[in-house]
Amino acid sequence: AQVLNFTRDPVPEAVSGDMHNLNQLSAQQFSALTDVLFRFLTEPKEVERFLTQLSDFATVNKISLGPLKNIVKSILLVPNGALKRNLSSEQVRADFIALGLSEEKASYFAEQWKVNSPTLTRLAVGQTLMINQLIDMEWKFGVTAGSSELEKVGSIFLQLKLVIKKGSRMENVYIELTLPQFYSFLHEMERVKTSLESFS
Repeated sequence: AQVLNFTRDPVPEAVSGDMHNLNQLSAQQFSALTDVLFRFLTEPKEVERFLTQLSDFATVNKISLGPLKNIVKSILLVPNGALKRNLSSEQVRADFIALGLSEEKASYFAEQWKVNSPTLTRLAVGQTLMINQLIDMEWKFGVTAGSSELEKVGSIFLQLKLVIKKGSRMENVYIELTLPQFYSFLHEMERVKTSLESFS
């Protein structure tokens, strides 16, 4: 069995067929679909808009909506798992190739992941904190020594450990952020704090 980064569980049977269907799309179609997906991932509340955009995509490209929704479900497995495990774009690319997506398409998706993942990380943390009570937080700085993404070598990153209360149990959430990501995360938290204060 293949070892994937985004999950340790077996992947649903249908995924390889969906990846095969994705490979049939032209580069232009694939990039349009990827745009729709990332817009949904960065604005997850906009479900109506997402479904409208999917059905428009299906109509324009003469694809049935049913199979398209299945394809989308299969693609979304990767970013959802990648967020939980804080994967790099290189790992996301490797996972898509392992699942059967062509190198060209996997590389394109990974590039988009690189651009969007800071926003997605902030969203995920923001949602976690809004739903659960933050009990404790630790952080430490580190410097990247070696990396497959060369420009990251020697750059400073911050490791956060959040201890949150989910119902009656405690859970640790680990996040790794580069300094620019950390500053935008701080900015986001300030905004959450302000909006929460306006309610109280």
